[in-house]
Amino acid sequence: MWWAPWPATSRRPRAVRLPEEKEEYRVALHSTTESNDPRSTPRRKRLGVIGSFVWDVLHGRDGRSVPIEEWGGITYSLSALDAALPDDWELVPLAKVGDDLVDRARLFCRGLRRMAPDAELIGVPYRNNRVELRYIDDERRSEHLSGGVPGWTWLGLKPVLEAARLDALYINFLSGWELDLETTQLIRAHFHGPIYCDLHMLVMAVQADGLRTPRPLPDMAAWCACFDVLQVNEDELRLMAPDAMALAATAMAAGVSVLGVTLGKRGAAYFAAPGIEKLRDIPERRGHNSSLSTSPRGGAGAFGAVRTALVPAVPARVDGPGDPTGCGDVWGATHFSRLLAGDMLTDAIAAANRAASRNVEHRGASGLAQHLRGELSIT
Repeated sequence: MWWAPWPATSRRPRAVRLPEEKEEYRVALHSTTESNDPRSTPRRKRLGVIGSFVWDVLHGRDGRSVPIEEWGGITYSLSALDAALPDDWELVPLAKVGDDLVDRARLFCRGLRRMAPDAELIGVPYRNNRVELRYIDDERRSEHLSGGVPGWTWLGLKPVLEAARLDALYINFLSGWELDLETTQLIRAHFHGPIYCDLHMLVMAVQADGLRTPRPLPDMAAWCACFDVLQVNEDELRLMAPDAMALAATAMAAGVSVLGVTLGKRGAAYFAAPGIEKLRDIPERRGHNSSLSTSPRGGAGAFGAVRTALVPAVPARVDGPGDPTGCGDVWGATHFSRLLAGDMLTDAIAAANRAASRNVEHRGASGLAQHLRGELSIT
């Protein structure tokens, strides 16, 4: 197994009209010691999670005249990871939350079974991110962002990452400024384990009134070089390349080994570099940039044809449209969880499709982990 603990790093991303960070924040992970007693419980592997806690205000989701307020953002990913990770893994969220909502975010995390006992969210003196979502139809919506928890700086994130002792890393760009390119390259340079990325809001700009609008992604190949497994949806793909094969070619030349494209009710397509059947087939990274690395890559360093296939969706068991909020987040978190479990690529994607379908049957992120596990939910 090629996962290795990592010291990682970051510096401040450039964000739209965000307040300046005025202080460094304390390390949010309590120090732990591992017993030398051979009878002690084996150390659990640790999955770091980078993304934003977002408070959602939803209009038109299910025909109600009154908007619904609830957790969104990384809470969907955390719920799916909690439901799908193997028993020998635990979650380490690396997240800052505005002081106005940090207690509620901590309460949410305490409801997750796989949360590492030493993990702790960091409260910061800013109004937490909030998003107003107005549904146009089952799969399209507009989003307005307010609030602004700053992204990580290198100086702030470095000690947190060093204390986390991670074996794998999941990144979901839910605000779009959690990390900038240089920060992400530094993480890649210092971390030799697998990195999964859902690009998500990285291809969205924020206008002066908070409206999120699509934008092309500058330095696309440089971003791709930072990740082993990359996730986009159809709309994001169109902003990055003329078609899926063109994006796959760019991503795999940069070092990506698996590209997943979610297709809504049709399921998901994947593109796998030659020789990649499981996560363990991805060679260890040696350097932040594939163009500077001499190590073989599953994508860039292997010969053969790229493998691609469509994995059909599983219909949701719900009357009407259900609730599509967070489906992409649930899909990606489940996909990576099952890859970490050692599943074959197609099996991991099939599990992700099933989880996304189950997500449609549930309202919100509260109780979602229990629902995805097939347990009774109180919501």
